[in-house]
Amino acid sequence: MNIDKFIKSIDIENDDYIVIGVSAGPDSMALLHMLEKNLKCNLVCAHINHNIRIESDEEEKYLKEYCKEKNIIFESMKINSYTGKNFENEAREKRYAFYEHILKKYNSHNLFLAHHGDDLIETVLMKIVRGSNLEGYAGIKTYSYLDDYKIIRPLLSLTKDDIIKYNKDNNIKYYTDSTNKDTLYTRNRYRLNLLPLLKKEDKFVHLKFLKYSNTLQEYDNYINYEIELKINNIYKDNCINIDTLNKEHPFMKKNIIFYILSIIYNNKSNIIKEKNILDILKMTTSNRPNYKINLPKEYIANKVYNHIYIEKKKNKNNNSYKKELQNINIIDDIVIKLVDNIDTDGNNVCRLNSKNITLPLYLRNKLDGDYIEVKGLNGKKKIKDIFIDSKIPLDIRDKYPLLVDANNNILWIPFIKKSKYNVKNNEFCDIILTSHKEGDKENENKEKKY
Repeated sequence: MNIDKFIKSIDIENDDYIVIGVSAGPDSMALLHMLEKNLKCNLVCAHINHNIRIESDEEEKYLKEYCKEKNIIFESMKINSYTGKNFENEAREKRYAFYEHILKKYNSHNLFLAHHGDDLIETVLMKIVRGSNLEGYAGIKTYSYLDDYKIIRPLLSLTKDDIIKYNKDNNIKYYTDSTNKDTLYTRNRYRLNLLPLLKKEDKFVHLKFLKYSNTLQEYDNYINYEIELKINNIYKDNCINIDTLNKEHPFMKKNIIFYILSIIYNNKSNIIKEKNILDILKMTTSNRPNYKINLPKEYIANKVYNHIYIEKKKNKNNNSYKKELQNINIIDDIVIKLVDNIDTDGNNVCRLNSKNITLPLYLRNKLDGDYIEVKGLNGKKKIKDIFIDSKIPLDIRDKYPLLVDANNNILWIPFIKKSKYNVKNNEFCDIILTSHKEGDKENENKEKKY
């Protein structure tokens, strides 16, 4: 591929800013030179000083001077410390966070990176060994589209040797990262041990991998096209409809789940593991009505009957409450209201004779061991069992309002059950309560399920 021609063909307005990730190594210095030569827009050189080699400060200083001489905007960040858990992943996360910050600063929508053909081979091989999905097996893309910017990698048709020759021909100074030979890092082991063998078999093997990558991306694009036709019926408001999803072919189910997780994680597919997809697939076929699994970055998948909600973990605060009954009480989005009279007599209405109970009345949440003596039923029934029978979502049960008297007798579960203390609408009562969901004016006086 003619790289100069490719760069000139990229649709970028002349007055736009573009951001280039530059390490001062041979790849990114070559890319910086190519963009400077072929584009007339404002260039922003984004440099991360990883601060792990003695040369790091020298490289930053050189790059700053280079940009000043070439009238290129220079932005840098120095990383002072790492947690030590996984340097490669942590460095990558900090690097992309910095890039996104610079993109926003200059209102840019184009990030150029210097990945080349050798990088593509290494990435594909690592994905195959680790396990991935179709998109992951394709390795590095020429174009990656995120929410408000795209990543462009013009050098995928070149090898490292091609880039070194370009730098020599154009008298471009660069620095060599000594850690590239450290076999402590996974990528380096592939680079030093496997790549030479493949190139020995075919010196143009990188182009074969590029064709392989592009072919897989074509398949992946088609699958995503099909998913986009179906997704609105399967996933909405962070909720997966299990019944609708289960109508799909198993292959499509896996890809739909990956598509959904990609939305949640902003297309950062390196966060999503195959185990996460398989765990959610298992939920779709489980007979368990309620259970949760952990997902990366403090997310959970919460199955509630025939739906799976994917949401951020909530702080475990003490959600217990007990409130004395007022004229109007609002618990979450349920409105409990004292009224003078009402014609209907469903489970959204509670009629009490104050002589049969002990005042005052309270609204509180469920406690362990709670039970209600159900109207028309001899004996007690646990609140927990009633919630299960009524299919109340697990995360709502602990805050669902119960009406109790001063002796802690449960008198009413709004919308669901009345206790034996309730009287009929033709009997004397001096306390009448109604319930409705906040904002539901049309059905305020009608019985309805939660």
